[in-house]
Amino acid sequence: MDQVKAMKVFVRIYERSSFTVAAEDLNLPRATLTHTLNQFEAWLGTRLLERSTRKVRPTLDGEAYYLRCVQ
Repeated sequence: MDQVKAMKVFVRIYERSSFTVAAEDLNLPRATLTHTLNQFEAWLGTRLLERSTRKVRPTLDGEAYYLRCVQ
């Protein structure tokens, strides 16, 4: 897994609050973003984003990690 790519995927999903919009921004299939984020969360050992059928929102760990990513 490319950690830098995974961080970029996470940041874009976080900022857009949408897998679909983030996928369009990154010109990648939505399934690729889902797979990348799932692998990244497993590697980190924590859930970064809470997902529902209508919303994507960060967990507390996700908020903290986002702040580190953008620095």
